[in-house]
Amino acid sequence: MPGRQRLVDTLKRSLRARGLTYRDLARSLAISEPSVKRMFSRGSFTLARLEAVLDVLELDFYELARLTRGRAREPLELTLEQERALAADERLLSVFWLLHNGWRAEDILAEFSIARSALTVAFGHLARLKLIDWGPREHVRLRVPSDFQWRSGGPVKKAYGRRVLQEFLDARFGGELELLRFESRELSPESAVVLRRRLERVLAEFTELSDVDAGLPSSRRAGVALLVACRPWAFSVVNALKRRRA
Repeated sequence: MPGRQRLVDTLKRSLRARGLTYRDLARSLAISEPSVKRMFSRGSFTLARLEAVLDVLELDFYELARLTRGRAREPLELTLEQERALAADERLLSVFWLLHNGWRAEDILAEFSIARSALTVAFGHLARLKLIDWGPREHVRLRVPSDFQWRSGGPVKKAYGRRVLQEFLDARFGGELELLRFESRELSPESAVVLRRRLERVLAEFTELSDVDAGLPSSRRAGVALLVACRPWAFSVVNALKRRRA
């Protein structure tokens, strides 16, 4: 069954993202490793067993369903009204970014300098914009997909795009979680298309890992930014050497 296989694939991705093996899972569930392998190969999870696996992965059924739906569709954009509201209010944008990354209300209040009343106002505004569902006990769920895209040339990119890039690149990129490489090579148009597709898969995996980790406590997560770009390009000092046609 395609639906069952998607669920199993989601559980496998979640295990890899946690750095866990079938042996680790078997130890946590107090069953044998062959039993775990059979369970995954056949997709034969009882409700109680699935709940136990999710407990090990620190996921709930809602998160599992959201991850299992996958990304067959194209990433969606926010509406112009939504983007204009976020671009016009830095605090609102900040709260939305935190919610988008799985922060809960109590964690935001504990870690950031924002009063409960101000957070309530922000939640109300985001709910009116139909960006979140806001329920009792400050329970919040996003109403937009986690892999949405900001509009190209839209209000948010116009307001913050240059600033974000400047802040991101203002670093030595020497830390354990940091990497910066710039490479320039000559490729055929066909190879350039292959490269772009592979980079798009990296972006999809980046978002997948973020979704898997969204259920973890905020203390176990760190903000990580990924900049991916490719285009036909040649350094100006090389172009200066080109022969000029008459």
